[in-house]
Amino acid sequence: MNATDRFAGERPRLSPFHERQEELNIRDAWSIWNGYKFADCYYDAEYEYFCIRNSCGTYDICPMQKYEISGRDAEAMLNRMVTRDVKKIGLNRVAYCVWCDDNGRIIDDGTIFKLASDRFMLTCGSPCVAWLRMAAFGYADISVRDVTDELAALSLQGPTSCAVLKKMGLTGIENAKAFDIMQFPYHGENLMVSRTGFTGDLGYELWISRDLALTMWDELYAAGADYGIQPYGETATNMARLEAGFIMPYMDFYEALKTVHFEHDHTPYELNLGWLVDLDKPHFSGKRALVEEKKNGSRWKLVKLDIVGNWPADGSIIYNNENCDKDVGYVTSAMWSPAVKANIALAMIRSEHLDGELWVELYKYKDLRPYRRVALGTIREKPFWMPPRARATPPADYCPRFRSGYSRPTTRRRICVQPIS
Repeated sequence: MNATDRFAGERPRLSPFHERQEELNIRDAWSIWNGYKFADCYYDAEYEYFCIRNSCGTYDICPMQKYEISGRDAEAMLNRMVTRDVKKIGLNRVAYCVWCDDNGRIIDDGTIFKLASDRFMLTCGSPCVAWLRMAAFGYADISVRDVTDELAALSLQGPTSCAVLKKMGLTGIENAKAFDIMQFPYHGENLMVSRTGFTGDLGYELWISRDLALTMWDELYAAGADYGIQPYGETATNMARLEAGFIMPYMDFYEALKTVHFEHDHTPYELNLGWLVDLDKPHFSGKRALVEEKKNGSRWKLVKLDIVGNWPADGSIIYNNENCDKDVGYVTSAMWSPAVKANIALAMIRSEHLDGELWVELYKYKDLRPYRRVALGTIREKPFWMPPRARATPPADYCPRFRSGYSRPTTRRRICVQPIS
């Protein structure tokens, strides 16, 4: 059962931002995420992608699951659940993390927000309250509360995002470093802004009570009118995250509790997330299995592939020679990258074949006829796209060369931005 099936048969819930998003979704292209109606695209996925890379765009993350974990034992409980050392997370900082079952297989990934010494927020893509309550069992002073429906959350990504937030009146936001959290008084309540995102670019995520969601949306879009602000949907998100080398559940991995076959899920080491595993900290779920895997090696490894040509490798099988004698892996995500101008993919490769040549079997339809090609794939260690502005502090003030406004786009414009000197 995936994150959508849990809500099968229910009427889709509407995001606090839905009233504004519905006006802008001229394609009426919607999908379901955790029971919420959310946009696949608004106008055109490629246009929205270029908004992320050249100006800024907003992505609704209200459907993402959010849990408040508080109490004297909150840090100890999280440290026993996730693989990284929660004690090393600084106050008002965000940390990416994964948590595993006893076999070291990943249940889910997400982010931990440290809001106080005894108060945290955990976000993740799928409902996880049952696992959290089991993880909290036995701790005397702890509270786990699902705040998904209480918080409105909006991701603002792209080179002009910081300039927009400054114009909106968030004084000092330019001083936030990557993964920092800042708090701002806002209409009598609190606006939390984290310098986080899923695009590999400069970006922020805004967290507010749902009662102020539309107020924040209107003020954000008013501030961004001269900075190319536009909404973007899931398709553009998937393009941007792949260029950054970020993994996506149900595309690059399945959650351990939801697979049919035992070894169709993966460990952190197999997903190239060994840097999230701290074997020096006290016991945590899956530690014994991960210690053994670290000693004996992993069977698989997720790699970044640069593939010759321009045929996207969706669903492709990977071989160890050009004659396709033996398959050694498979592609999990693929695309032609507009930013990198390359045919890129994430692929799961058997560890014993990582040092050899990798050949990717590609298929393409033209005039209803299938064509086949085999192309060489080269492993890349660094993200395909991660510009310096993604971590620059303070970020440069970028401004697009056109005046966008709040209206729907009428043409597919590929715009460029330049820093203001």
